[in-house]
Amino acid sequence: MRTYQQPLRIYLDTCCLSCPFDDQTQTRIRQETEVISWIIPQFDLGDWYWISSDVLVEEVEQIRDLDQRLQIKDLMTNTHRTVPIGASEILRGKQLGTLGFKEEDALHLACAESGSVDVFLTTDDKLLGKAKRDSSQLHVYVENPYTWLQEITENERIRNDR
Repeated sequence: MRTYQQPLRIYLDTCCLSCPFDDQTQTRIRQETEVISWIIPQFDLGDWYWISSDVLVEEVEQIRDLDQRLQIKDLMTNTHRTVPIGASEILRGKQLGTLGFKEEDALHLACAESGSVDVFLTTDDKLLGKAKRDSSQLHVYVENPYTWLQEITENERIRNDR
């Protein structure tokens, strides 16, 4: 059972922030969107910290759909910290790249590690699968938001039953 200290430091990647703009007729996408839509307001309560990065900011700037880009940028004004891309993040990103992570994904992970996040949330199956396979090489826990929320909800239930 994974335990967390409060407040949790959470990194949401671009895929998570883009969930509400995806086809909601698919059950999985709808579930992930509901979870992300529930997580984001939790940051305002102060129990969780939203850690972002310059990588995320740059990716959001590349979103072609203006309405989507503006809505995500508006959400991101609530981040508690934005990790800059410095020499150590670039070096760590290159190290992660040798494991097979795409350049942007590697930089996201490197920034999340620098930000000492408790969990890096993504809906990107390729990134998630690679992170699971190479979890011993990462200094951050990577999970799907829906799966992660089920995990912490179950952990909380177990802790309350004791």
